[in-house]
Amino acid sequence: MNEIVLSKKKNGMTALLLVVFLYALAIAGTVLSGIWMQNIWSPLAVALMVVCIVVLCIGWIPLCGLRVLKPQEALVLTLFGKYVGTLKDHGFYCVNPFCTSVNPAAKTRLNQSGDVKHASAAGLDAGVAAAVAFENTGKKISLKIMTLNNNRQKINDCLGNPVEIGIAVTWKITDTAKAVFNVDNYKEFLSLQCDSALRNIVRLYPYDVAPGVDTTGDGIADEGSLRGSSEIVAERIRNEIQKRVDEAGIEIVEARITYLAYAPEIAAVMLQRQQASAIIDARKMIVDGAVGMVEMALERLSENEVVELDEERKAAMVSNLLVVLCGNHDAQPIVNTGTLY
Repeated sequence: MNEIVLSKKKNGMTALLLVVFLYALAIAGTVLSGIWMQNIWSPLAVALMVVCIVVLCIGWIPLCGLRVLKPQEALVLTLFGKYVGTLKDHGFYCVNPFCTSVNPAAKTRLNQSGDVKHASAAGLDAGVAAAVAFENTGKKISLKIMTLNNNRQKINDCLGNPVEIGIAVTWKITDTAKAVFNVDNYKEFLSLQCDSALRNIVRLYPYDVAPGVDTTGDGIADEGSLRGSSEIVAERIRNEIQKRVDEAGIEIVEARITYLAYAPEIAAVMLQRQQASAIIDARKMIVDGAVGMVEMALERLSENEVVELDEERKAAMVSNLLVVLCGNHDAQPIVNTGTLY
């Protein structure tokens, strides 16, 4: 289905003025023919009366073809089931009064910008709520950039750990004919494809950096992760969604991860794991520094010939220094006032 843009229909004001003028003529003709028939019976007066009455009865039909579009709005028109074209530019249009507007997603309410839920109108008065409901249940298609904030999903990463993740997808309609006729409901279609693409991409990555994991598919282990490579993951999600919604005439502008965390059932365990890993890394750094300090102390004592120690005393000194430097608490030294041997 190829989009047909109707750009030569901006004659709504002309049609409106013409209908008003015809109604004025019909009213004037009805009055004049009535006066004429009161004075003298004439077939011409009867014919004029009939014509004016017919105009008054059916003259409103062209008004049904008047359409008003604001910037970044579109209207898909069909005539007796056949696609006629799309009005995309803002203005005052006059089209075939028997044309009907089509928007299968007009009443669909998702967690996205541009959609107003009826329940959210509780703080409005009845008139404003009715106006908002009428405006949002129309057949116009928004061409603005929209943001879809899908619900959080629980997905297993490549290591099998359940994680909760949520994304925000920025999108817009580029082909109204495809959006209306190629899919049943383009909003629900987009939401479903976002969920599917998100699952497919998240399953390729671990939550945090893990050894021996290939996230790019080139057979080489890398350091990709959901937490550390959020920009790359978001771009892959965007590309995956775009491939799925091309047939619906939708362009994915951007996809961003809005929420990322371990599932509640393993969050506490993974926190302990992270704490243990941090403690181990800290201990490694402390031991490396302590060993370097002990080596420096022994070298300085040997170079300056401050004292000569045999291997047994060196081992005792090394042990004492490591205990002092690697301990969690301040050491309580014991001063030896006797001989060294």
